[in-house]
Amino acid sequence: MNLTIPTSTMQQRFIELEHYVGNTPLYKIRNLNKNPKVAIYAKLEWMQLGGSVKARPAYNIMRDAIRNGEITQERGLLDASSGNTGIAYAVFAAVSGIPVTLCLPDNASKERKTILKNLGVNVIPTSPFESTDGAQAMAKELSIAHPDKYFYADQYANDANWKAHYEGTAEEIWRQTYQQVTHFISGLGTTGTFTGTGRKLRELNADIQLISLQPDSALHGMEGWKHLDTAKVPSIYDDSVAHENRTVTTEEAYQTIVDAAVHEQLLLSPSSAANLAGALKLANEIEEGTIVTIFADDASKYSEVLKHLNL
Repeated sequence: MNLTIPTSTMQQRFIELEHYVGNTPLYKIRNLNKNPKVAIYAKLEWMQLGGSVKARPAYNIMRDAIRNGEITQERGLLDASSGNTGIAYAVFAAVSGIPVTLCLPDNASKERKTILKNLGVNVIPTSPFESTDGAQAMAKELSIAHPDKYFYADQYANDANWKAHYEGTAEEIWRQTYQQVTHFISGLGTTGTFTGTGRKLRELNADIQLISLQPDSALHGMEGWKHLDTAKVPSIYDDSVAHENRTVTTEEAYQTIVDAAVHEQLLLSPSSAANLAGALKLANEIEEGTIVTIFADDASKYSEVLKHLNL
């Protein structure tokens, strides 16, 4: 028997979830950083509901849509995801009773697919060769064909994505570093984390250096990241935010996974390790400063990472 949750109850349940989003701790990299005059910190984004940095934009997107009447019991959420945003949507939806449909590249990790299905998500697999670009195309087609059935969240074009980091992540970094942050470095996927955090940090202190990271090629192992030269560039991306753009190789990311496990007792995902690789390289190039990066998620949803570590 399907039970329909009244709209007012759905809204109240959803609003109460706000306390479980954001305010993640900073972790200081102590052993891998070889420059004593540079401090490296990472936001442990897996320590919030949904288990990743995507909890922030997912909550913002859903909150705005519920307030605007775009998500109801009859009209569920539809989006394309490489996994983490989808999991965040699914967790929030499971508590508040919102139906969710996700277009997901078929090469997403087995753990992510299992989590989504266990949370009751309608998963529509898309071509693994088209990455999230193919998933976006499928989601858009469905939204056009069934406008009464779906609210298309479109995280790659939704301003609520970057605003979550503008209003939350950047303010937390500013406060947690006691206004001492000098460099912010992070990878590009939907680009919301870098765009929103960078914009706000620049307003707080125009001297903060903002460095974006992306894979060195279209064929890479950082799930969720985009090689912007060959991928569809998200419309929320603002190329004027970064002072510098750098690349990270998959090999560097996977070596950093091992190094972080051995020397920092951290089990990182490939994207988190890629961010750390970029931060470590930067620390070796500057005289002094305080670098902050993002650990988007841990290794728990990546069996290939644990296998790589022989765990």
